[in-house]
Amino acid sequence: MIRLSKLVALTCGALVLQACTNLGPDYQEPAVSWLDQWETDLYGQVLSKSAEQEDLQFWWQAFNDPILNGLIDTARRENATLRIAGLSILESKALLGIATGLQYPQVQQGSGSWARVDSWPTEGDNSGDRSGLESYNLGFDVGWEMDFWGRWRRSVESADAAFFASITNQQNAQVLLAAQVAQAYYSYRTIARQIDISRENAELQKRSLEITTSLFESGQSAELDVQQARTQYLATLSSIPNLEISLTQVENALAVLLDRSPGDLPELKNVPADLPTLNAVFIDAFPAALLMRRPDVRTAAWSVAAQSAQIGVAKADLYPSISLFGTIGWSGNSLDGTTDTLSTGFGPAFSWNLFNYDRIENNVRVQDVRLQQAIEGYQLTVLAAASEIDSAAISVVKTKEQQELLAEALQAAERSLALSTKRYQEGYSDFQRVLTAQQSRAARSAAFVANQGAHINGVIAFYKALGGGWQPATAEDLVPEELRLIMEERTDWDGMLDDPLPVATQ
Repeated sequence: MIRLSKLVALTCGALVLQACTNLGPDYQEPAVSWLDQWETDLYGQVLSKSAEQEDLQFWWQAFNDPILNGLIDTARRENATLRIAGLSILESKALLGIATGLQYPQVQQGSGSWARVDSWPTEGDNSGDRSGLESYNLGFDVGWEMDFWGRWRRSVESADAAFFASITNQQNAQVLLAAQVAQAYYSYRTIARQIDISRENAELQKRSLEITTSLFESGQSAELDVQQARTQYLATLSSIPNLEISLTQVENALAVLLDRSPGDLPELKNVPADLPTLNAVFIDAFPAALLMRRPDVRTAAWSVAAQSAQIGVAKADLYPSISLFGTIGWSGNSLDGTTDTLSTGFGPAFSWNLFNYDRIENNVRVQDVRLQQAIEGYQLTVLAAASEIDSAAISVVKTKEQQELLAEALQAAERSLALSTKRYQEGYSDFQRVLTAQQSRAARSAAFVANQGAHINGVIAFYKALGGGWQPATAEDLVPEELRLIMEERTDWDGMLDDPLPVATQ
């Protein structure tokens, strides 16, 4: 009874002490010195003061394109990269469960054995007679390393931060996926429009070839005009196969994003011929605030938190490990005159790596360096995010300016082509002016469409830079029903596949 009371007192004392001691630094999010003063002027130029505020979660709906909406919805369900990011959350959740379990008795072990031992005398009158006995034992051992120095608490802290990092990483995968699908879709439409324009130019040039041929055959023009017209016509036709190659490549890239085989995109059969004209973006928030909410920035912050806790885990090795142990056992045998035995044992124990100081200290230094690397990585992520917002903003602003100028230039080129063709037919001008006008019209039309595509891509990049396009994931988002059934048949997940995800508080 006295021994039990001492054990209880020792346990209580250990619990009080361990509740007050955590080695290593407590996490603080790294400061970004320049962020409070950062405000890109270009950001304001992108915004419209009259438009309704955009929902960054579903920014692509501002394009009013049902085909795009359907493609992104499909990608969010089927994309393999997004599914892998979701499975990583389950992995980090299981690792958190391992770390949490180490706070409780680390040894909980039952053991038992049974044996029969036989013997035969090899000499004497009893030679060949067998004798034997049976022996058996059963035991249960418990060992609990008390968390005096916060080793297990820091391990849980690190695993918890890694868990939240996996959640924000999945959110970042959503951001990237929405932008990639939208960019691939509008790249497809841009190239398709360029092919249409090339064919339109080829038709105009074919008409010029027919005119020069007719005039040459009637003796009103030289053969040189015919050959120049033919050269330009064939050159335009020869550019189309390269565009068709690019179109197929973009289509295949989009198919990969949707987890489909190449060419399996019936949604693209009925896309509009013309590219959309986009309205100005309106986001009622400062870019710095949006930047710090970006999932990749949050992932970097959680990574710093996870590594910060690892310093405490490493420092705990510098101090003795104090444990409570207990054992209970039962043993016996079949010999006559013997009795079974019940034994118990309880008490404290400690171990201390007194002669491994240099190794442990260097491990602490390793963890400290890794923390600083994580901090530098966080700073770099924030800086890259700000640069991305600024670059996307200038792309939106400047391509919009170009659009108006290129539209006017295209109108002038079309008028010039019409006038030069008419004057050539009437004999007031040579064919060189027609050729020049055709080249100018082809170049201006190609530049106009390319700029349209660049502007759309800039708007998409701007939404992506602001961290738009993600929403809190559900269990169904992480693991589709058919995959869940396979995993549950293979492994007992004890309901983990259906548990809701926590909301990050960092």
